[in-house]
Amino acid sequence: MNQRVLVTGASIAGPTLAWWLHHYGFDVTVVERAPEFRDGGQNIDVRGAARPILERMGLLQAVKDHNTGEQGFAYVDEHNEPVAEFDNDQVGGEGLTAELEILRGDLARLLYDHSREQVRYRFGDTIEKVEQTDAGVRVTFAHGEPEQFDLVVAAEGANSSTRQLLFEAEVTRKPYDLYVAYFTIARAAGDGQIARAYNAPGGRGLWLRPDNTDTTRALLLWQHEPAGYENLPVAAQKQKLHEVFADAGWEAPRIVAGLDAADDFYFELVSQVKLSQWTRGRVALTGDAAWCSGPFGVGTTEAIVGSYVLAGELHRHGPDYPAAFAAYEQRLRPYVEKGQDVSKTTPRIFNPQSRLGLVLLRTVLHISAAPGIRQLTTLLASPPTGDIELPDYEQPDPKAVLN
Repeated sequence: MNQRVLVTGASIAGPTLAWWLHHYGFDVTVVERAPEFRDGGQNIDVRGAARPILERMGLLQAVKDHNTGEQGFAYVDEHNEPVAEFDNDQVGGEGLTAELEILRGDLARLLYDHSREQVRYRFGDTIEKVEQTDAGVRVTFAHGEPEQFDLVVAAEGANSSTRQLLFEAEVTRKPYDLYVAYFTIARAAGDGQIARAYNAPGGRGLWLRPDNTDTTRALLLWQHEPAGYENLPVAAQKQKLHEVFADAGWEAPRIVAGLDAADDFYFELVSQVKLSQWTRGRVALTGDAAWCSGPFGVGTTEAIVGSYVLAGELHRHGPDYPAAFAAYEQRLRPYVEKGQDVSKTTPRIFNPQSRLGLVLLRTVLHISAAPGIRQLTTLLASPPTGDIELPDYEQPDPKAVLN
């Protein structure tokens, strides 16, 4: 076979796809905008169907070994007194804190190290032009000479620049009217192995989560309609967060003070990405570039599953890439749509604007954490992983054998 495939993006979906494609005999190059491999990032989790995929890759134990150490979740008041607590024994591997809880950078590093001996990684470059012909895809890069590939797959983020070249007119975004900032701060004496969340009136939420590097991962959530803050320079974004959270109470002074020193600060307007099709000609999308579910879904799991299915269908259908792409969409779309089934009201409920809304939220959470109700609560509150039957692409397609 030895078809040449160009994959864009070296975070989660890209290296996963590259490993499986090489495993099936493809000649793979991964191009990444960053000048070198990027560590860092917040807590993510691996759930559902992604677990057996990592096991098939020989990485499941390594992911377990890089666990953040988070042992549960507590919702607290302004005095740091727990209003509701959910520990791992109560929520299980698929609860609010997943069994496979890992930093984004750690998982990306494991996938990169697992594939870089077999896959060419091209850092510090981007695609500028894609020209499709009957013979293949001619790709013009920002640096270096154009190259010819059989297929191109964009496995980038929600704002994929490669997607913009061919699909952007078809992108639908579902905004959540929610801004979120992610960054790392110094660990304090009160930071244990339990994640803590707190809300203040005005749609403001503050989270502190443990990691395995003796620091603490902080999140600031602000329920606010889109106002262009996501397009401001970083310094202006940090200044806005200083203003918004200055009087939020709890550990807000410490968290906001940590903004200025944070070199891993990331700020976004939360939204989902939806497209009616993920392929066009010899180009395909996967991961957040195709279906970003937002932080309330199961983006990491979907990225791993999507990459596995896309590589497997390309392997199963050989040079018939149109059939492979069609099978990829047919098998994966119901699963992805289930993962995107998060109501716009969910972040509003959990980031109330009024004091009355905050009192109601705390009351409901306190009742939900009561013995006998707690397990049902975590089942309902856990991200929707959906169901998908994972084919064993090492075996012949049963339908093809029957035909």
